[in-house]
Amino acid sequence: MKSVPERQSWMDLVKKGNKSSAVAMAGNAVIAGTKAVAAAWSGSGAMFASAMHSLADAINQGFVFIGSVLAEKKPTRQFPTGFGRVINIFCMIAVIVVTVMAYETIREGWHLIQHPVESSGGIGLNAAVLLINLVIDGAILVKVMKEIAAEARVEARGFGVMASSFKNVGRAAPPTRLVFYEDLVAVSGALLAMIAVVVTALTAFDAVDGVVTILIGLLMVGVAFRVGYDNMIGLIGVAAPKEVEDKVAAIIFGERSVTDIFQMRILQEGRYYHVEGLIELEPGLSLADADDIKFKVRDKLLRDTDIADVTLGILEDNGVRNWVPAESR
Repeated sequence: MKSVPERQSWMDLVKKGNKSSAVAMAGNAVIAGTKAVAAAWSGSGAMFASAMHSLADAINQGFVFIGSVLAEKKPTRQFPTGFGRVINIFCMIAVIVVTVMAYETIREGWHLIQHPVESSGGIGLNAAVLLINLVIDGAILVKVMKEIAAEARVEARGFGVMASSFKNVGRAAPPTRLVFYEDLVAVSGALLAMIAVVVTALTAFDAVDGVVTILIGLLMVGVAFRVGYDNMIGLIGVAAPKEVEDKVAAIIFGERSVTDIFQMRILQEGRYYHVEGLIELEPGLSLADADDIKFKVRDKLLRDTDIADVTLGILEDNGVRNWVPAESR
């Protein structure tokens, strides 16, 4: 008799959603509104570009949060491997939004280079808005860096969190990676916009406004390509990083009756991993004992919250060493 899948409430799913994307969505919505007011008041193209970028971030991170909630749904009879790849679909939608916003920003920058607009004042307002932008996006970026370290299971403190986030960003969940890349551009764009606001207010070099606007648009294009590539391979089905593979192998070899791993495949879907493998056991075991060992190893692997399911087969040791650690290949 087949078991009935456990029902999940929407509130439970929302609680499991990616918190970084939810915080970033709210923060960037506030920032986009204040920047739009400042851009309309001063006529600054760089401020307009920065507002467009913040708006794109807010929309994207809203999509990503919804996707991260849906990805937490448990497997069903119709979808036995779960919904992990749903987050990749929503991240691809976010990429389309960023690309459109980048195009509009670059077009506006080119227009400002051809037809520079003198700043109508409001340097104090623009600087204040950009300073608020830096504080909010900087705080979000620090939070995301800490979340990357947590998802990668890496110990990092102080300035080490920054280095660790760049090193381990590939091991973070897709929504966390998207927020990380977008916030890097947001902080860089705010700094560039502040430079443009000051230069256009204090000098006659009005074309810098258009140049900075194009630079911000190009940074957005870079984010679109990076995030698009990551999620494209995620939709196809990508192997887990070697660190995850080594961790799984260590858990398997932690059972003393396991002598070798004949073959193993670990597929990443969203932030979860699916483990399939054949393990070799010491000769002479009864079928009942071999089954007990197999289930014991499976249960140990499933204690890892990042592993969604495990399928293991068992063989008697063939006397040949099959498993080679990832770093030795």
